[in-house]
Amino acid sequence: MSARDFVFTSESVSEGHPDKVADGISDALLDAYLTLDPKSRVAIETLCKDGLVVVAGEVSTEAVLSPAEIEHVVRETIRRIGYDDPSEKFSADRVQIINAIGQQSRAIAQGIGYGRDQGAGDQGLMFGFACRETPELMPLPLALAHAITCELTAARLRREVDWLRPDAKAQVTVRYTGGSPQAVTDVVVSTQHRRGQDQEELRQWIGSVLLPRALGNWHHTGLRTFINPTGVFDTGGPEGDCGVTGRKIIVDTYGGYARHGGGAFSGKDASKVDRSAAYFARYVARQIVRRGLARTAEIQVAYAIGVAQPVSITVDTRGTGDEALAAQYAAQFDFRPGAIIEQLDLLRPIYAQTTHYGHFGKPGLPWES
Repeated sequence: MSARDFVFTSESVSEGHPDKVADGISDALLDAYLTLDPKSRVAIETLCKDGLVVVAGEVSTEAVLSPAEIEHVVRETIRRIGYDDPSEKFSADRVQIINAIGQQSRAIAQGIGYGRDQGAGDQGLMFGFACRETPELMPLPLALAHAITCELTAARLRREVDWLRPDAKAQVTVRYTGGSPQAVTDVVVSTQHRRGQDQEELRQWIGSVLLPRALGNWHHTGLRTFINPTGVFDTGGPEGDCGVTGRKIIVDTYGGYARHGGGAFSGKDASKVDRSAAYFARYVARQIVRRGLARTAEIQVAYAIGVAQPVSITVDTRGTGDEALAAQYAAQFDFRPGAIIEQLDLLRPIYAQTTHYGHFGKPGLPWES
C-alpha cells in the first residue's frame, strides 16, 4: 500500500473449514502421486458435503493408486483434520467417496513436455508479494488472522478446552498511518463448538486467553472484538456448508493486500504455473525486499500455454524503493516453468503442508528460504 492513512482487513480460515477440507484432500492426493512418480501431472478437484466426498480431475502418471488407496488417502486426511466423530454426517469412516479421477489430455501433456524448456501448463498471470511488515515478509492483517486460526487449532489438538471443533474463521483489521501499521482495531472470530456449549464461556476464553496469545504485542485493551457474533456455531465443516477446492485463494495468498491472478493452487502439480510461478514470484519478491531494494515488492508474471518463456514480468514497489533497479534484479531470474521446478525442487510430495494457513510466510518451504 502507498504511504497514506487507511484501515485494512484480512481473513483466515482453519483446516476444518469446508473449502479447506477439500483443498487438503486434493493436495494429499497430489502428494500420494508424487511419492510414487515425481513426474506425475495432476489436477484434482474435491467437493465435500454432508456424508459425500467427490474427487475428480485428470492425472498423467506412472504411479498406480488403486481406488482403495485413493479412498484411504481421503479418509486419513479427513481424520487428521479432526472429523472423526461417527455420530456426525461428515466423518472419516462414514463418508461415501465418489472417484472420478481420469487421464489427462494427451494434447496437453505433449504440448507441455519436460525439462528446463518445458512449456507452461496453461496460460495465465500470477503474482508474488513481500513486504517489511512482519518477520515473515507478509502483510500484518493476514499474518495475525492466520495466527488466530492456527492457535485455535493448536488449542483444540492440545485439548486445552474440550469444546472446540475443527471449523473456524478469523478476521483482523489493522489501522495504517503513512502506509505503516499502527494498531489492530477489530477482530472477528467464529469457531465451531460442541453442541450445548455456553457462549459466554466461549467468548470469555477466546477474548481473554486465545487472542492475547495469538496477537502478541498487537493485542490491547481497546481492541473491538466480535466472537461468534451470530451465536451458536455447532454445525460446521462440510456438514454446515459445501466445500470445494480452490475457493479460498485470497486466504491462500496475501489476504487481499496484494493482487491475485485468479488461479487456485491446491491439487495441481508444479507444471501448472498457477502454482509454481506464484511460488517463484513470491521467492523473487522476497529477495528484492531482503536485499533492501524496496520495502514492498509485487511481481506479476504471465504465460502462454505450452511456451516456456513468460509473456511478461512486471515489478511494482509501490513507491517504496528503486523500481527500475528492482525490475533489473528480477530480470536475472529464470522464470521458465522447468527452471522454477528445478530451482525450488518442486517434484516432491511437499504440498499437503502448504494447504492450510496460507501458502506463504511459513518456514520450511523452498520459496520461503
